[in-house]
Amino acid sequence: MKYPALPRLGALAGALLLFNALPVAHGEQITLPRATPESQGISSAAIQGIIDEQDARKFGMHGLMILRHGKVVAEGWWTPYTADEPHMLFSLSKSFTSTAIGLLQAEGRVNIHDKLVSFFPEDVPADASDNLKAMRLRDLLMMSTGQQKEDVDAYHEANRDDTTARGFLGIPVKQKPGTLFYYNSPASIMLAAVVQKVTGETARDYLVPRLFEPLGIPTPEWDKTHEGINVGASGLHIRTEDVAKFGQLLLQRGEWNGRRLVSADWIDLATSRQASNGSAPDGDWDQGYGFQFWRCVPGFYRADGAHGQFCIVMPQYDTVVAITAGTKDTAGVMKMLWAKLIPELRPAALPENPEGLASLRKRLAHLSLPVTTGSATSPLGAKISGRKFIFEKNDLALESVSLDVAADGTVTFKARQFEKDQSVVASRGEWKKGAFPLSRTGTPPVAASGAWTADDTYAIQLAQSGQPFLETFRLKFAGDTVILNREMNVGAASNKPVTLTGKAL
Repeated sequence: MKYPALPRLGALAGALLLFNALPVAHGEQITLPRATPESQGISSAAIQGIIDEQDARKFGMHGLMILRHGKVVAEGWWTPYTADEPHMLFSLSKSFTSTAIGLLQAEGRVNIHDKLVSFFPEDVPADASDNLKAMRLRDLLMMSTGQQKEDVDAYHEANRDDTTARGFLGIPVKQKPGTLFYYNSPASIMLAAVVQKVTGETARDYLVPRLFEPLGIPTPEWDKTHEGINVGASGLHIRTEDVAKFGQLLLQRGEWNGRRLVSADWIDLATSRQASNGSAPDGDWDQGYGFQFWRCVPGFYRADGAHGQFCIVMPQYDTVVAITAGTKDTAGVMKMLWAKLIPELRPAALPENPEGLASLRKRLAHLSLPVTTGSATSPLGAKISGRKFIFEKNDLALESVSLDVAADGTVTFKARQFEKDQSVVASRGEWKKGAFPLSRTGTPPVAASGAWTADDTYAIQLAQSGQPFLETFRLKFAGDTVILNREMNVGAASNKPVTLTGKAL
């Protein structure tokens, strides 16, 4: 169904002026302007206090950027993570999917009151209920499709071979759409499917000339379903600064460098309370839900991804915070910001503080995830070096491990997992980049840090590049036996430490 086009968007290309006021040519990297914290009404000491709190509470931040009045006043990445490394956003991706729907509406190609079944008539069940027929794009955007948790979860976990649309439309709709909030991924994936059905392009490809290129975001990777549809609920990989740019665009209500990219009305609608999702007054997941955006306790809004991916927009303070992380305590991260940052957002510039700024910049330049602590060498090293320990069939699909121990304490950790032989080099007191099979597909880059935590025990941490996951192996040797303990920092596996016993060949 076609609708009259809303007022046309402005030209989609344009360069953001950097702090030196020189324009950026088309195709060149666009960066956000930088400024001292004091010039934008924040003290350097206050920002250093946030860093102190994060490190003390081990929130597991990978990257942090704070913007005030459109300028970056603080930025830092915890080694082994870097500024130029795209990061998996998880459900923060949903907000980009929402933006694609908003752009389509501005172009007159969809309307959020369109019925979902109108886009996929060939996939509608013959016995479709009235509730299913009544479901609108708006209901998907606000996570209120009328489908109940147990039915959505059963569909989502079945990993069926149905098409995305046929499977989703086959979920019972027991409640009237628009009345029952249930946060889930299939609704967002369906929105990406709508984008592709209407445009003939993936959501990513549709957004490239309309959003990513104008913001200077390198064309990102976005995971796809088996049908080639972007996983609109997750799977977008961009850098921390790209998240910050998106937040600044939202804060500016869709305007970028004097050009209109996204309708201001759409941003106002998408980021305001559209659905009630709880009643806890101090809970950041109970303040209402917009169109794939969350509301926050202090009256802000955010795009939010699992394990600490945040794009927090504070219109009242003209402030944006972008975070990539690997943490279990996402609520703690937000409450820290509310307590530590909000009181420090002053309405006017502060006197410059060269000493405080120098201290902050030095701290931000030397951030690191904690390395493995212990000794560089062990008397046992030479005895177990090169010995292969074999495991019986196990949930990790780990077949064997061995350590090659050099005289200087450098250790090459070798493993056969998922029927692949891989190795990674580690040493005490630093992170070394390499590769290791943390998944069944590919050999994702990792950084390793290891040390002897006792004469008979070697521990190694593997931080996966661009992901929140940190895997720790502890190997305790006794004669021809090794007891291996494996833990994950976040994710389902973080609640299930695994212990295996291996025998030497």
